[in-house]
Order: sequence, then C-alpha cells, then structure tokens
Amino acid sequence: MKIGVVFPQLEFGNDTALIKDYTQTAEGLGYEYLAVYDHVLGANPDRPGGWTGPYTYQTAFHEIFMLFAYMAALTERIEFATRIVILPQRQTALVAKQAAELDVLSSGRLRLGIGIGWNAVEYEALNEQFTNRGKRVEEQVAVMRQLWTQPLVTFQGQYHSIPDAGLNPMPIQRPIPIWFGGGADAVMRRMARIGDGWMPNFGSVEKAAPKWEMLQGYIREAGRDPQAFGFDNIITLRDYPQSQWAGVVQQWRDFGATHLCVNTMGVGYDARQHLAAIKTFKSVVG
Repeated sequence: MKIGVVFPQLEFGNDTALIKDYTQTAEGLGYEYLAVYDHVLGANPDRPGGWTGPYTYQTAFHEIFMLFAYMAALTERIEFATRIVILPQRQTALVAKQAAELDVLSSGRLRLGIGIGWNAVEYEALNEQFTNRGKRVEEQVAVMRQLWTQPLVTFQGQYHSIPDAGLNPMPIQRPIPIWFGGGADAVMRRMARIGDGWMPNFGSVEKAAPKWEMLQGYIREAGRDPQAFGFDNIITLRDYPQSQWAGVVQQWRDFGATHLCVNTMGVGYDARQHLAAIKTFKSVVG
C-alpha cells in the first residue's frame, strides 16, 4: 500500500519557499505521492440565490497542473495524484495536453483523478454545461486515451470532433492512469467499465466494505479484474488520536487498499504545523 499526503493548500498560503519545503520534505520522509484538490473558481455565498457549497471565493486553490509542474521540478521520486480534476467543466483536448506535459516533466509520475463535480456556478463560469456532465465524461476519457496513445487521432463523437490531429509531446505513460472520484451508483458503474482506480473518502473500513464489494461486482460484470483496480482512500488526522494512527493504517492495508493519503487539514494548523504533522505521522506509522 502506497502512503501519500494531501497537500494542505486550503490552509497553507502562497509562500513558494514553504511550498518547496513541504514538497521536498514529503519526498524526503518517504511519502510516495502528493494528492491535491482542485477548483478553478469559488462562488460568493452572498450571491443572489445564496450558496451552500463547502468552498467559497475565500477558499484557496492553487491551479492543479501548474502546482504539480512546480513540484515536479523540485523532486525526483514522489508521484502526483489529482484528487480530483472536474473533467466535464474543462476542454478535453486541453486537459489531455496539460496532463501529457505534466507526465513528461515529472518523468511519468502522474495519476489523473477525475470527477464530474457539484458546482454549477463553476461550470457556468467556464462555459460548460452542468446537466449533461455525466454523459460527457465517458467520451472525454475515450478522447484523452486516444490522444495519449496515438500520434494522430481522428475522432467523431457526440461531444467531440478531432480532424486528424495529435499531441506533441505525448506522455511517458501511454495512457496516463485515470482514477475516479465519487460514489453514486452511476459513477461506480462508469468507473468499473473505464476506470483504473477509485478515489473515495470513507471514514472507516466498515463504511467502505459494502461499497467496495459492490464496485468489485460491477468490475467483474464489465469483464475486468478487480485485483487490477486501485483503491485510494483519505484518512483525516483530526478524526483520530495519535495512538490510533498506526492501527488505522494497518486496517486499510488489511482491507486491501492500494493507496492511502493523509489529510492534515481541519485542525487549525499553519504551514509549519502542517509540515510538523506529516513528520510526526511518518515517524509513528513508518
């Protein structure tokens, strides 16, 4: 089981020296990947009609591909996982280009987590349709995989048209792994057919078990091997005293998770305290 950390960008600030320190510290401690959340815009909660989303315009989100490109230049081994890119609110060929470039610059260290999102305001601002996002994402995945594996692509679908064109440079990983966030039944059936792994956020193994069993059934129905399908969960340190950390990690390892990332946000830490927390966690769990 690979152990990673969630970069705490919502609470970390914009000091590039501190971002560099965090990135290189995480790699030096032996964490195997960095996970980063993604949003492009935040809404004003006082806007007409109100706002009930968990993030607002006051919540900090670094642009995910730019941030990872910066981190890639600072590191040699640690992998990068988007958790998650809201794919249908973005232009497909552009995401394919950005991901391919990041894969090249990181020497093949990218895992692309995608989802369909919940923020209709963000979709509107990015000039993409919110109501058909689930239907579009399947075609988006097909388009990206063709662009990542074929020097020239001719594609005519319901939502995309590529007239004999291709990416250059192409990624090192051909194709880049695509993992899915979300837990609705339609999303689980979709990822079972076309995904490489799942990025849920379960608070316990007991809550995860029935959903994982269901997803494994869908994977078998799709004619695929559940053993080849990844599982990447988050544990949030505010939910556990330090005395339970090692036991919780072992529970997820016994469960069969392929990846587990540690989230230090929500405790009230500043940047230096986030750094201290990932050091302490690593010393406890090994």
